[in-house]
Amino acid sequence: MDGTSYPYYEGAKDVMPNLQRFIKEGSMGMVKSVIPSFTNPNNMAIVTGVTPKINGICGNFYWDTDLQEEVMMNDPKYLKVPTILSELSKNGRKVAVVTAKDKLRKMLAHNLDGICFSAEFANQATLEENGIENVEEGLMGKERPGIYDPYISVYCIEAGAKLLKREHFDVMYLTTTDFVQHKYAPGSADANDFLSKIDLWLGELDKLGAIIGVTADHGMQAKTNPDGSPKVQFIEQLLDAQNIKTRVILPITDPYVVHHGALGGYGTLYLEDKSQLNAAKDYLLSLDGIEKVLTNEEAVEEFELPGDRIGDLVVLADAATTIGRTPDWHELDKVKEGLRSHGGEHCQVVPMIFNKKLNAEYSDKLASGTSRNFDLFHFLSNGFSN
Repeated sequence: MDGTSYPYYEGAKDVMPNLQRFIKEGSMGMVKSVIPSFTNPNNMAIVTGVTPKINGICGNFYWDTDLQEEVMMNDPKYLKVPTILSELSKNGRKVAVVTAKDKLRKMLAHNLDGICFSAEFANQATLEENGIENVEEGLMGKERPGIYDPYISVYCIEAGAKLLKREHFDVMYLTTTDFVQHKYAPGSADANDFLSKIDLWLGELDKLGAIIGVTADHGMQAKTNPDGSPKVQFIEQLLDAQNIKTRVILPITDPYVVHHGALGGYGTLYLEDKSQLNAAKDYLLSLDGIEKVLTNEEAVEEFELPGDRIGDLVVLADAATTIGRTPDWHELDKVKEGLRSHGGEHCQVVPMIFNKKLNAEYSDKLASGTSRNFDLFHFLSNGFSN
């Protein structure tokens, strides 16, 4: 459930009877996502079971030092390990994957012998590319919503339920988009309407006998000034004014600018003059809303990141602030009011909920507060045996 921190479920508890039943009769605990708390790093951590340092995926977007280009990190060539999904499929397990956003599909489908399609391009699914065809008419009985329609995520979970009703699968991975969470606060009418429809299909999956694990890639928070405008520190522009030349990379960057305008709580930068590293670090820490600045080595150690993909400094903002490059670089008109975003440590704690009661060992693991969202398949595979 992309971008869904626990306050969303608390705010929607009266319209999510199935999830409330999972919490009461099954198991729930809080876990930490990986940093940066963005979509691609966390989805790929979940489906590989390891940190970005090991799997290589540390953003939606990064600076490719070989190509000397800023690129989307959505190609399987950036993965350093196989996925749990592909390995299960190679070992005789029947696997299906549905993602709301197509940006994840290629990596989720890497070496997968099974079904993998996006709700975004459900109309384009083919047997050769996706392991399924005729999704809109044959499976869903309706056209997919647009990517900025809240119900694209409902369509994703509904597709999973309809696939499972049609035939048996050993493993399904269903991953939504966070458009609703970027636009609406927990407890709001729009958020609750959306979550009530998600809950319906969680209930259908439960009725079909699935062991369900629900977690998130990150949380979501308001990032605004008192007047409602985005609260941003444009660090590339600010450093330039200090005669510190940098290339700032914002790994939240992706094609879905209406969601967040490429503004999040995490950034990384490359210095033209490495001797200015300490000066850059000190200056950034003096800025309102900049909470933590780490060297490459410090970030690798603290957040288990791949050192060859994160630049000279890693910058994290506080709960209410985002990091930008320059005002002209961002499409600020898309997020001029009510910006909600993610990326730093303040969006790192997310729920993990199961529709069945965990055994004693895994119940203790979940209660400890030390488990991670990328332990999901570990819990699903081992947490329900005696």
